[in-house]
Amino acid sequence: MRSRRFRLAVTVLLSIAAIAALTAWLGREKPVDVIVKAVDVGAVQETVANTRAGTIEACRRAGISPSTGGQISTLPVTEGDIVEQGQLLMALWNQDIQAQHELAKSEIKAASANANQACVRAEVAQREAARLKKLREKNLSSEEAVDKADGEARALRAACDAALANAEVSQAKLNVIQAELERTRLTAPFTGIVAEVNGEVGEFVTPSPVGIPTPPAVDLMDISCLYVSAPIDEVDAPRIRVAMKANITLDALSGEVFDGTVRRIAPYVLEVEKQARTVDVEVDFICQQDCENMLPGYSADIEVILDERDKVLRIRTEAILEGNHVLVYTANDELEQRDITTGLKNWEWTQVVEGLSEGEEVVVSVEREGVEDGVAARRDPEGR
Repeated sequence: MRSRRFRLAVTVLLSIAAIAALTAWLGREKPVDVIVKAVDVGAVQETVANTRAGTIEACRRAGISPSTGGQISTLPVTEGDIVEQGQLLMALWNQDIQAQHELAKSEIKAASANANQACVRAEVAQREAARLKKLREKNLSSEEAVDKADGEARALRAACDAALANAEVSQAKLNVIQAELERTRLTAPFTGIVAEVNGEVGEFVTPSPVGIPTPPAVDLMDISCLYVSAPIDEVDAPRIRVAMKANITLDALSGEVFDGTVRRIAPYVLEVEKQARTVDVEVDFICQQDCENMLPGYSADIEVILDERDKVLRIRTEAILEGNHVLVYTANDELEQRDITTGLKNWEWTQVVEGLSEGEEVVVSVEREGVEDGVAARRDPEGR
């Protein structure tokens, strides 16, 4: 009887212990899934980036129009054409000026012939006066004849000079008409590509009125040289210097990073909005061959490198919590908050000066619910 009671008591105690263990197991905290990245050694750059999207610009770009109004008579180029320096882009109707040009050339020929005739006569008269002067010395000619010959020679020399001056005036008139003729012709100031043409043969073009900008007749750009212009916040701009290295990225060429250098910093602050004051910074591509597949107008971003260090301890910047804390994934599958001291940083990497060792794992998915100090955790099997 006593033995039976003892066995019953033991059974009851074991049942209670099993229920308690089951309750504890069911009530235990479920580990949170986290993404972790190991602390490693590498390069870290301190950079500043543009606040709004920048734009690829051509080093040389000109919106050009004829300096005089008129009707388009010749338009030998279309959008996309590559033209050489000095090549004709557009010509206005100018037959009246061409007629004046031909007339002026004829007048030059006539004036030159007249000058030549007058100068030949002057030379003959000069020789005749010299001959009579020698005869006078031998009393073979009268003084009156000598004076008359000398006066005739000087008169003809003056006529020669006047004819030569008249020829110069005719040449000057031709130059004026040539200038007028050039004003009706639009030529390429440099080798480039025609980006836009505003006008058709037969249409009239007029110069832009003062203070009223109008579309250019031809938009010409040299795409063999490109750079990026991007706005930098006024707070960051004082730290930037010309010739600093920069990284360039483009939406059109996702995943590629191009090397560049700062070529210019605008000497003024641009106030687009009351709370958005920026400074335009221009960055050259170090290797212009990188620009072969690029077009002016592409959106681009820049990161100006203020400082750079190699072979330093680093972690992903996204792992850092407010106050320079990180969550370390410990060997017993728990998260441990750790204070760290940081150095250089950018949007991707942050240098660790103190608080972590190489190989330790820190949580980068800090925005997930339940991720905090002291909780049980496990590595996300999908790593997302």
